[in-house]
Amino acid sequence: MSSNPQWKSFQPPSMNSDTSILDFKSLTIPNNSTTSNFHSSNGTNFNSSNHYQGAPSAPKDSPNNVYASKATSSNHYSNYNSYSSTNNARGGGRFPIGTFTGNEGSNNVYNGDNIGSPPVNNSGSSNNTSSSYNDSALSNQGTRETGIIEKLLHSFGFIQCCERQARLFFHFSQFNGNIEHLKIGDPVEFEMTYDRRTGKPIACDVTKIAPEVVLSEERVTGAVTTELRSEGSGGDTQGRISYENRGECFFLPYNKDDVEGNVTLRSGDKVSFQIATNQRGNLGACHIRLENPAHPVKYQGVVCSVKESFGFIERADVVKEIFFHFSEAKMKDELRLNDDVEFTIQTRNGKEVACNITKLDPGSVVFEDLSTEIVKGQVLKPLERGQQPRHQNDPLPGRIRYRAPDHSEVEVPFGDKDQKGDFTLKHGDWVQFQIATDRRDQLRRATGIALLDESFLVSGERREQGVIAVLKTGFGFLRCVDREARLFFHFNEVLDVDREICVGDEVEFTVIQDQSSFSSSRQSAIRIKHLAPGTVQFETVMEKNVIGVLPRQSPRNCDPKNLPRSGDKVEFNICQIKRNKELIAVDVQVVGKSQMKNGLGRQGFVAALKDGFGFIETIAHDREVFFHFSNFEGEANSLELGVEVEYNLGTRGSSGSCLSAENVHVLPKGTIELPPATGPLLDGIVVRPLRSVNPDQTQYAGLVQLALVEEPEDKGAEYEFGITGLANKRELLQAGDPVTFQVDSENRATNIMAVRKKRRATVDALKCGFGFLNFEVDEGKKLFFHMSEVKDNISLQPGDQVEFVLVTNQRTGKSSACNVTKVSDAPRQERPERLISRLRTISLEESGPKLTVVRQPRGPDGTKGFDLDMRQPRAPGSVVE
Repeated sequence: MSSNPQWKSFQPPSMNSDTSILDFKSLTIPNNSTTSNFHSSNGTNFNSSNHYQGAPSAPKDSPNNVYASKATSSNHYSNYNSYSSTNNARGGGRFPIGTFTGNEGSNNVYNGDNIGSPPVNNSGSSNNTSSSYNDSALSNQGTRETGIIEKLLHSFGFIQCCERQARLFFHFSQFNGNIEHLKIGDPVEFEMTYDRRTGKPIACDVTKIAPEVVLSEERVTGAVTTELRSEGSGGDTQGRISYENRGECFFLPYNKDDVEGNVTLRSGDKVSFQIATNQRGNLGACHIRLENPAHPVKYQGVVCSVKESFGFIERADVVKEIFFHFSEAKMKDELRLNDDVEFTIQTRNGKEVACNITKLDPGSVVFEDLSTEIVKGQVLKPLERGQQPRHQNDPLPGRIRYRAPDHSEVEVPFGDKDQKGDFTLKHGDWVQFQIATDRRDQLRRATGIALLDESFLVSGERREQGVIAVLKTGFGFLRCVDREARLFFHFNEVLDVDREICVGDEVEFTVIQDQSSFSSSRQSAIRIKHLAPGTVQFETVMEKNVIGVLPRQSPRNCDPKNLPRSGDKVEFNICQIKRNKELIAVDVQVVGKSQMKNGLGRQGFVAALKDGFGFIETIAHDREVFFHFSNFEGEANSLELGVEVEYNLGTRGSSGSCLSAENVHVLPKGTIELPPATGPLLDGIVVRPLRSVNPDQTQYAGLVQLALVEEPEDKGAEYEFGITGLANKRELLQAGDPVTFQVDSENRATNIMAVRKKRRATVDALKCGFGFLNFEVDEGKKLFFHMSEVKDNISLQPGDQVEFVLVTNQRTGKSSACNVTKVSDAPRQERPERLISRLRTISLEESGPKLTVVRQPRGPDGTKGFDLDMRQPRAPGSVVE
């Protein structure tokens, strides 16, 4: 019901009212003989029907729900009520209802079907039990009903039933009480009976009851006839609304509190409303809604939501959103989110919609006034981010308490758009903010909320430090001082929203369990605050200016322009890593260079080359060192087996049983002095190959055993060898291969050459970097060879005859040709065997195709064929005269 305290709350009766009879009609009073003017004592005119024709066959002519009372000094206008129903309008209902007519100028004759007029008490009082109205023939039903006094004439009136659709006649003699105290709109209780002559239902034993009246909540349409005036402007402070029902016009008063929405009603505006009664029984209009203004009012707002073909506008006059359709836009440009607009309001299908929409300049619509004063307060209720219900009833769920200038404690709300960023707030946080006052409802709220540093002291939370390591779209990862793993964070948790986030920024943060993650163990950083450069330290300095010698690998945090080498004398600081308590050397500076050659101290020979990497045989010939081509200073394609190189051991340490080399570069030939061969040429057998040939063996060096010719069964002396001991560095010596060799001054085998059977074959095919020979090792497979095995890098062609040595890899079982030497060029191409075979099978039958000479050849002199002299052989380069 209306917020106006003068109106009572009512419960609607169970009825089906036809709303069509409540539609607004033009305020026109027919001027004919059936209409007469009733004048109240204060001069107010009221038009009503002069005669009420009562007939069962025409109940539709009965006026519906008409109340009339004279205006008093406390009520400046006569109150009227119209209550409509479908059954009553169409003549329906449980019983046929007759219509009774009262005439002020007559003796109050009760017009029925051939019945006499009852005597009337001219004093107007119906409490006289000796009334001449004879009801002895009435049939009392014994069931009490409630109703509303609808009309009062000189000696009778009409009651509108509340429980059903009926309008009953009653005589003043049936009222139990002083008839002077009965007014239109009073609630009464009665019994229904029937007139003994006509059989029509009437009311008897009428008593007045408490004013908790039951009225329908059906809405009525009408028009504003009198506008509200302010109390200080003089005149009537109440407005008036008129509506028409069955040709009769009625007027109802209303106050400002009876109007829904922050709208101002103007004369002529079409409205819909409900009818109610106050405690004194006076009727009025409440719940008034503006349906169609006579002079459209322009409203302003901001587009707050946009869908496919419609949207919503947040109104600037009330805290409310209104629906609009794109077809109502009166401009070419399409409406977009946050556009300032102006519009009118119309009611369609019982709902308010925005019409005639036009754009305004940006910033034209202002919802609130923002105070310039910066206020400091404490968070009482933070926003529960990620845990809010789907439909949040309170748009401002947060609360902040602060002390006003008068030293009183004030609590203000705030929403999710009022923070400077979407960072996490906690209960008890100290914040600074501004006060915004909504112009529509004067609601005050906190906005521009920023977190103060003293919040971390109040909360007692543990703050950690780190550096931004990785940035993605909307999130990133931190390298923490006290944690091994990187820590996840969202951009919205950065407190300084105006600062650009960059990799390497030093920050301070709080670690929480990430509730939004599927993994319950993942943690994330919140409340991230930027720190000054140099604040975050990952290590703690334990000792400074320590002198030492670099043994193998380069330390971290070195001067890149003066990189220390193995054996250099250096000065450094000893630090402890905070996250794992490990000691490291930092700020390393070279104070003395190593006396070793070239400052590297590591020399060796290239022992094996693979795809993208290789191995170096140490100068002691006892192990191999891995190196990647990216660590070779020069073109990796220029590397060859056996070349002399310098290197230093890498900082990565060893990979399995093999060390890694860095800064590898080639030395001039002869830089590393090799021991000379002193002994004679000996025959031997390879007992163990190099580890580069057989990676499965643990020993690196190969082993050659001396072959004894006189006593072959006896075991001869054994000599180790490395890549430098091979006469042909590409020779893949395997166990069991016969060789010839010499022994050097260090008792190692050198100038080793394999004694193998030479084989011959022709080149079958050539590919990019390799080829195949017409020599079948396995069934149906040609023999593979690499172009690097071709002696003197001679270019080969398919068909060339070559000489080679067959080598089988014992680990893989695959065979290949090595030491490939070109013997002769490919012979002149003869007709392929497949063509010769085809010619042999060509049929010479007459029925088949055959070759026919069309024109016989002739010589230069015109004779047939060629002269025998022209066919004589001649020496090359000579011309026969």
